[in-house]
Amino acid sequence: MRALILGLALCAGAVQAQQTSTASGAVLRALDKTSGETVDISVPAGQGARLGRLQVVLNECRYPAGNPSGDAYASLEVSQTGQQGTVFSGWMIASAPALNAMEHPRYDIWVMRCTTS
Repeated sequence: MRALILGLALCAGAVQAQQTSTASGAVLRALDKTSGETVDISVPAGQGARLGRLQVVLNECRYPAGNPSGDAYASLEVSQTGQQGTVFSGWMIASAPALNAMEHPRYDIWVMRCTTS
């Protein structure tokens, strides 16, 4: 176990931090698991959008510096009308939506890309 932790620490140290830029918004895709319908939602940073009983707030969207069409990283908070707390709070990565997925019985939401205008 100790060797595994040491190996992971060495790998993490070898990865260089990527320079990012902050976008003015993001495009999210939502799937209604009941109907099978998908919808794309444009959300400005610091604002929210409604999806059924869900309120989705985009805190921030980042992309690789100089490459707005590159991999998007979005900080989201999702809450449901009539429930305390959040359904999801954290970062989602466009290239790896399952890495930090939202757990909800009816909806899936993931980030598609950042918007710059």
